[in-house]
Amino acid sequence: MAKQLFGTDGIRGIPGQFPLDDATLFRTGRSLGLYLRATGASNSKQAVLIGMDTRESGPHIAGEIAAGLAAAGVSAASAGVITTPGVACLVRQKKFSAGAVISASHNPYHDNGVKLFAATGMKFPDEVEEELEAEITGNHVKAAEALWLTTDPSLDAAYLEFLRGCVLSGAKFAGMKIVLDCANGAAFRLGPDLFRSLGANVIAIHDAPDGRNINTNCGSLHPEELQKLVVQEGAALGVAFDGDADRALFVSASGKLIDGDGTLLAMARYLKSTHKLKCGRVVGTTMANLGLERALGTEGVQLVRTQVGDRYVLEEMIRGGCNLGGEQSGHIIFLDDATTGDGLLTAIKVASLVALRGPLDQLISGLKIYPQTIRNVKVRSKPPIETLKEVSRTLGDATRALGDRGRIVLRYSGTEPKLRVMVEAERPEEVERWASALVTAVESDLGSS
Repeated sequence: MAKQLFGTDGIRGIPGQFPLDDATLFRTGRSLGLYLRATGASNSKQAVLIGMDTRESGPHIAGEIAAGLAAAGVSAASAGVITTPGVACLVRQKKFSAGAVISASHNPYHDNGVKLFAATGMKFPDEVEEELEAEITGNHVKAAEALWLTTDPSLDAAYLEFLRGCVLSGAKFAGMKIVLDCANGAAFRLGPDLFRSLGANVIAIHDAPDGRNINTNCGSLHPEELQKLVVQEGAALGVAFDGDADRALFVSASGKLIDGDGTLLAMARYLKSTHKLKCGRVVGTTMANLGLERALGTEGVQLVRTQVGDRYVLEEMIRGGCNLGGEQSGHIIFLDDATTGDGLLTAIKVASLVALRGPLDQLISGLKIYPQTIRNVKVRSKPPIETLKEVSRTLGDATRALGDRGRIVLRYSGTEPKLRVMVEAERPEEVERWASALVTAVESDLGSS
């Protein structure tokens, strides 16, 4: 059964409207509570941990989830404003029955969402989400009044202590100047507190959330101010988080922006040199740049690709026994430490590496980023791509012309009526030529107009 509420990153929407209306939120909490009771995953000594980012709608949504849990006989504990991976970490560490995060990640403040985590700190599998969804949509219980939760400050302290324990052996932060762009989001306090507690000289920007400025012209989607400030301040490193801080991008001392591909290369080199890279592979997605694959290859490390989504990266890492994987967007998973992408954890690892081995520019030397473009084409339907006559013909021509000098990825959007065309090649003119040809072919076969 295809899921209608749960996407790849939980339930998303606009607060007050389905599926983030009070009734559906209450039933979401209630269905989670009933599931935990039915599976024996909850008892009187356990609870569901709820955390949120800084959106103004967060407390009310959390209250409705808590009310639904209470109706099912399950209590809720609150971590208040905390990162998404912080909840995942604490659920596992403190043995909560489950976790719920109120966040819409990098989206604007007027969006929000609910992400659910099992007691393992990982997202529930598809079959459990389907079971929860059936209960949510099939039982029209009226919503009770939202509960107002009291934040437990000891949870922040426990999460920060975990992060401090992830510093690479021998790394010292005393005197290191670091600029943090906190995106007016969940890391606004935790990020600066973490690095200051380790002795770093921290300059924090966009660390004054007002409920509506999360991700607004700041953070990982808008790193331009951070790039300028790192150079102006002579900082060793800049870090840009997104709203719920499950991803991090970096700025080197020279002002260069380093995405997830660069992070994976730097960390793979370090782990291999210290004989800690498990399975001899790094897990990425179809969007990982060909330059990363080539650079890893020169180190004797294979890049394994999955479909886009940190869930699929994690699944492949577990299946293959790997301990490093991630996405170009900055979701990096260090499986020896955590089961989710964690921007603060990634920042600790990269800052440690800079402290140990020098400037980030040197740590990613040899990484040639191939020109890449992504075109989104509206479509009227989503038949198997291999059945499309013009697309198949053009794709064959492009593949033969590029050979091993480029890559093409065609995939349908999971949330919109669009087909995404990604073309990557050594020369920009090749990228433009074949991207345009493939867009024309898609429009011929599937054009929405």
